[in-house]
Amino acid sequence: MKTKKMHNFHVPLPDDIYTKLRDEALRNNQPATELARYAIKLWLRAREKATLHKALSEFATEYAGTDLDLDENLEALSIEYLLDQEGEEG
Repeated sequence: MKTKKMHNFHVPLPDDIYTKLRDEALRNNQPATELARYAIKLWLRAREKATLHKALSEFATEYAGTDLDLDENLEALSIEYLLDQEGEEG
């Protein structure tokens, strides 16, 4: 199994955040660095989703009503499919 190359990144933390991170690490019996790495990973994933959502929203707004807009037949079939799926689950 190949291990990922790690880099050190010094992050000064205010006392309150440092204390909360340390306390959480102790409660979970995990190194604070692992918790910090996980929190950063989640935040980056959320930023990626927000960036993608913004780009898609801008595209949809810019091209609404043009040839690049969603095909009406495809939209109708998609809605029908989703409603059918919802009916099967309920």
